[in-house]
Amino acid sequence: MDQPVVLGIVSYKVFPAQMGGQKYIVDYYNELSKHIKIVLAVSKDNQADQYANYKILPFLFSHWYGWLNLIHVFRLSKIIQREKVNVIMIDHSYFGWLGWLLKKMTGKKLAIKSANIEYQRFRDMHRPGWRIYRRYEGWAHRHADINFFISSEEKALAIQKWNLIPATCFILPYGTKTTSRINREERLNCRRLILKENNLSPNTKLFFFNGSLDYLPNTDALYVIVQELLHRMESSHIPFCIFICGSNISEAWAQVLQKTPNIIYKGFVADINRYYQGTDCLICPVTLGTGVKTKLVEALAQGQAVIACKKSGAGLNLPELHKQLTLVNDYDWNAFAEAMLNLDIHEPVRTPDTFYERFNWPAIVEESILSLQK
Repeated sequence: MDQPVVLGIVSYKVFPAQMGGQKYIVDYYNELSKHIKIVLAVSKDNQADQYANYKILPFLFSHWYGWLNLIHVFRLSKIIQREKVNVIMIDHSYFGWLGWLLKKMTGKKLAIKSANIEYQRFRDMHRPGWRIYRRYEGWAHRHADINFFISSEEKALAIQKWNLIPATCFILPYGTKTTSRINREERLNCRRLILKENNLSPNTKLFFFNGSLDYLPNTDALYVIVQELLHRMESSHIPFCIFICGSNISEAWAQVLQKTPNIIYKGFVADINRYYQGTDCLICPVTLGTGVKTKLVEALAQGQAVIACKKSGAGLNLPELHKQLTLVNDYDWNAFAEAMLNLDIHEPVRTPDTFYERFNWPAIVEESILSLQK
């Protein structure tokens, strides 16, 4: 196959990219556009990115009203013809049916890029109809010529559950723009600033949790932090503080966090890297949902220690990360709190070079282009 020309189809708002899932999509296409021609059709609630060096067409109905995009099928097929597109790429399986229809009409290849095994996420969130979606999701991936999954675990699961042809399946992990270690003195300076701003003693262990706080897996993690981890930590009399950042929190949860000792709630933070660099450890007591947790990749790239449940550490269980990433059995909150208490804040963290080689966007995109050409 010649150099691919890709029509990307995104079923929900990703511009401006603020949350991990949005960044996974936008950062990928931004890097991909440096190598090949990209046209991106997105839902009309997007604010077209003026800095993108590719066409962004915000006219689609969002995924909740996705079936209405039937009226845009001929418009999309004309775009495919006009732009000489030879690969239709669907982000998530939601619009797999639309990709299949365009494939039938135009004869072009169909790729599906999956950030999660969606039916498992819906099941964990107790959404009705997850069994129906499981059948549809498998159907969509079986009709794709190329299937990208975010981790080797999810790729293996999809092949097993849906009888996918292994030769059509590839791994496209979440990437980081950070390509080398953060200077240790820079991290220490961020830490000193955070301690000073919040009137904390120098020997305080600084923990960090962030995410979209209206998303059930993250809301469940807040419950774990408040109800399961805090009392176990406080009984040790070791000074610690947990910083929580994120948007879309409910008023009830905001009040709980603001009143809870040893928790400092910062809300949405524009410069989130300051907390990745200035706190000692990212905690991720997430046991719901699927996919690679983007917050873990960012924390590791910033040279931060990470403590996470095995569920949330999927895709990152690499031998070279064992000194930096501690994975605890799901729901074992005694072990999770013990790992937090045992954290040595004086031991410098050194992210291995192999991490940056594997999880940087240029390398990920180059590998994906080879897959698109098969």
